[in-house]
This record gives sequence, C-alpha cells and structure tokens, in this order.
Amino acid sequence: MSLLEVSELSVVFGNGVRAVDRLSFDLDRGSTLCVVGESGSGKSVTSLAILGLLPGAEVSGRITFDGVNLVAARPAELRALRGERIAIVFQDALSALNPYYQVGFQIAEAYRAHRRVPMAQARRVAVRMLERVGIPDPERRAREYPHQFSGGMRQRVMIAMALCLEPELLIADEPTTALDVTVQAQILGLLDELRRETGTSVLFVTHDMGVVAGLADEVLVMRGGRAVERGPVDRVFAEPAEPYTRALLACVPRIDRPVPDRLATVPPMEATR
Repeated sequence: MSLLEVSELSVVFGNGVRAVDRLSFDLDRGSTLCVVGESGSGKSVTSLAILGLLPGAEVSGRITFDGVNLVAARPAELRALRGERIAIVFQDALSALNPYYQVGFQIAEAYRAHRRVPMAQARRVAVRMLERVGIPDPERRAREYPHQFSGGMRQRVMIAMALCLEPELLIADEPTTALDVTVQAQILGLLDELRRETGTSVLFVTHDMGVVAGLADEVLVMRGGRAVERGPVDRVFAEPAEPYTRALLACVPRIDRPVPDRLATVPPMEATR
C-alpha cells in the first residue's frame, strides 16, 4: 500500500487562479518521487497542500497519508502529523529559520513540539542531528544564529530539523535551487543517504532535471497544475512520451550538440488537454 495517495487534487486561490487541477499520484514507502516542471506549474502548491499550509485557498479532492484524509483532517490532527510523521524542507532556509534564535534551539523546539522531554535532552538531539548532516563542530555551531551559516549549511540545518523526529514522509521543496553545484551535490547525497538509513519516503520538488536523474526512483512531470507524465526515471528520460517532457529534457545543457529552441516547440495547454 502506498504511503501517500493524492487523488483529483485541485487548489483554487481567491482570485480564481486554479494552481492545481485534478492532480493524482501516489508515493510508495521508502521511495523517492521527484515532481518537476517549470515555474508556476503547481509543484510547490501541491507540497503545501499536502501539509495543509494554504490558508484561504479552496482545496478539493483527496490526500491520503497512511489511511488519513488530510484534506478533511482537523487542524489539531494536521499539527500532530507535521514534523512528527510528515516534514518539509523549504526552498529558502534563511527565511524559514528564525533569525532571533540559535539554530540548536530551533531544532530542539521542533523536537519538543512532539516529545515531552527537557530542553537539555532536546539540545543534545539537536547537536547529534547537526553532526549527522555533516556540520563540523556541532556543539559550537548549535549556539550560533542562521546568519552565521552559509547557504548550504543552512539547508543542512533545515534537513536536521526535518529529520530529527524521523518522519515517514519528507517533502523537499526545491532545497538546492540557490546553492552552487558542489554544495548541491552534497545535499542530494545527504538526502539519499538518510533516506536509505531511515526508510523515509521523499517527495522532491524541483525544476532541475539533472537533480532528478541522480535522485529519483520515479518522476512526475507537471504543467499548468496538471500531471503531464509519470513513470520510472530511467524510462521517462530515455523515452519521454510527451512533447513537454522532451522539451524539459532538452533544456538540460549539453556539450555534444547545439542548444535547441527548447520550449518554443511545445504546444499550448489547450492542445494538451
């Protein structure tokens, strides 16, 4: 049985914009699904809808996590699931972290939100998690503030916070977009290593097809809030069935051929319905 099942999900904002349109997919336990598409395709909105983080939006359809319908869940039920069983790593770690508090305190508070433990014990957990995600001298760095960390290290802090309770589902919303390629490779390797160690399922949102090739078991291609194509990453990359998928793959820089006109040849949304 799948850990996460999304069925006919639609998200409409107050101005009438339909950001997600009848989207359906599932995610098996212990696997990684990458959701790809250009900016505005509905990737991040989908991830926020899963966690119930779209106040004011009209969310319809069904999101089932381990048998629980998250769309119909009460706020208290969602709060109990967030962090404990479903965690998220946001794209911009600097804005997601509180600048007024030490990073160790923020990880400890996330831990104590679901575990009735003394602060001293939670701080030890925070230091251990910082060490686990590869931050040197974690005891000292836990006492520092977000602005004292580089972009890559802030993302490691966010991953430590997300994984401190060993969630069953980790949603990573473009966590490597603002990072250089070396740090990006380190973060991706860390996520894959932790997934194999803990058995956590990963829903990875990105527009980078190179990231997908190195991380995903399956890939879901979105365009205009809809699912365009879905399948094992090897099959989709080798034999993409849809023009839009082929155009996305053509956007990946190559040194062995001229750059094509890319998305210019993709038919408009009306023609793909």
